[in-house]
Amino acid sequence: QAQLVESGGGLVQPGESLRLSCVASGFTLDAYATGWFRQAPGREREGVACITSGEGVSSRTGRFTISRDHAKNTVYLEIDSLKPEDTGTYYCATPPGAGDMFRLCDLDLDQYSYWGQGTQVTVAS
Repeated sequence: QAQLVESGGGLVQPGESLRLSCVASGFTLDAYATGWFRQAPGREREGVACITSGEGVSSRTGRFTISRDHAKNTVYLEIDSLKPEDTGTYYCATPPGAGDMFRLCDLDLDQYSYWGQGTQVTVAS
């Protein structure tokens, strides 16, 4: 059964860094674009970073770096200089089709069909 499982969340202090993992089982994650999203309490889910299907080179946007480990069938999200407003549940997701977003990914939630259960990140001193 195809599944996405996030891990790596926890309680961290402001200014620290964290690496979240999104491990796929039952399918090859390389074939799919992957997005990371987060949802803070009382707020709508929002996109954080995405990586294209195929080689999907790592990319950095501000404090967020997304990358792949092909051998581990995993996509990572690294967050630097964590702030209290980064608190929330972090989800990874893929669009429905292999090869979707091959050249350019976007963070439109409606484009993503398969979601993990999320991992909680709490930033507090």
